[in-house]
Amino acid sequence: MRSRPALATLGILLAIAIGVPAGADLLARPAATPIATATPTPALTATPSSRPSPTAAPTPTPTSPPTPTPTPASAIVPGTADRSSLDLDATYDVDVRIEWESRLLAVDSTMAVTNASGGPIDRLELNTIAARLGDMTLEAVEVEDRAIEASVDDQTIVVPLGGILPDGATTTVRVAYRSTLRTSLGGSSWMFTRANGIVNAYRWLPWVSRPVPFDRPNHGDPFVTPVSPSVTVRITTDRRMGLATTGERIEDGGLTQTFRATDVRDFVITASPTYRSTSAKEGDTTVRVFYRPGAPASAMLRAARDALRETEALVGPYPYPVFNVAQSAGGYGMEGPGIIWIPTGVRSGNLRYLVHHETAHQWFYGIVGGDQAAEPFTDEAAAELLARYILGSRRASRCAAGRLDLPIYDYSSGCYYEIVYIQGSNVLDDIRRDMGTSRFFAALRGWVDEYRYEIAPTRSLLDALNAATDREIAPRLKPRFPRFY
Repeated sequence: MRSRPALATLGILLAIAIGVPAGADLLARPAATPIATATPTPALTATPSSRPSPTAAPTPTPTSPPTPTPTPASAIVPGTADRSSLDLDATYDVDVRIEWESRLLAVDSTMAVTNASGGPIDRLELNTIAARLGDMTLEAVEVEDRAIEASVDDQTIVVPLGGILPDGATTTVRVAYRSTLRTSLGGSSWMFTRANGIVNAYRWLPWVSRPVPFDRPNHGDPFVTPVSPSVTVRITTDRRMGLATTGERIEDGGLTQTFRATDVRDFVITASPTYRSTSAKEGDTTVRVFYRPGAPASAMLRAARDALRETEALVGPYPYPVFNVAQSAGGYGMEGPGIIWIPTGVRSGNLRYLVHHETAHQWFYGIVGGDQAAEPFTDEAAAELLARYILGSRRASRCAAGRLDLPIYDYSSGCYYEIVYIQGSNVLDDIRRDMGTSRFFAALRGWVDEYRYEIAPTRSLLDALNAATDREIAPRLKPRFPRFY
């Protein structure tokens, strides 16, 4: 997931657009109250009837009552581990409620979590920016149907498991909350807002992560998320809305639409009562643009098809059957799995670049993940390199040469883009020129295959390029990556 430079502000969002008749009944959700944990009712043991008298006619031997189905044993066992992990296999089954006028976004998510970390864990650390931007109120947190006292720290919900989950074991965790979308685009509000006739909901789903500070001096992405093999999301709206999301719509029930996604690091929602859509096939992929009246839908569709085709030719197949391009409320361009945001108001001269950069993130962040907060070079420089190589738009940086191995928190607002994106992509492009274009992109494709759906460190990318050439590139990289050399 990446934010794009502040110059990039346009909007073309992928979502199905259908308005609602005035005065349509709202499916108002009752004010939620904490959900009590049901106390199991003890099984009743049948009591035999009075003993028959010796003279009474014989009666059949009483049949034993059916044996109650045993309650599955808890995966949580006593103990403490004082650790969590990113190495968890989690699937998500989610109900979302969006109310247009009140700006309510209510979430009820059930996770099936398997510990694949190699050791026991005793808590989950779940990331959602609703904790920072949405005045989030937790309504229920449960582990195996038992109420749990969770805590919120910055943008992290910390869920104690009430014991330890051994390596290889699976448990279920439910998190329900209510939040309110913002109405502005300033700062980071554009990621969780209803503005310009569109809902932007980014990182709303509490997702396995680790504690990452949200505040930073630039537009860097303060997230790190592993891949989930399966996410099912039912979205209920109080009026008919077009929904541009991660994944594919599998059911349309009018005000409730259901979507499913596989092998994704997040689930992004954009919505509008006035969305329209247009689509075309690019190879085996359906490219769909969601937009409001007045947006340059044709130009967006054309740019998205070109970007998808040209990027696939360099780094391998796009992994999903649908690619959504959504006009967003505003702010920055942004990527999510299977979807990109093009903000309302983006300049026409910047449109193709922005679409190409965000499309490249389907590979670098989507297929190959990175620690976006600690090592932004891994996906931002790689995505920028692809966009500028395809468009032939390499340029010099407007900031002094800087280190490329720092976390987002150590770059100024004015030079974050110029150093990480521009200087980072130029370093990669210099390597391409030295080793040859064919060899360079073959190495990049090999790296994508090796780290598919994993979280790859920056050093692994540099090592893959270094191993693919006879020319020693490490000495050139040392001044820019002193952490690694």
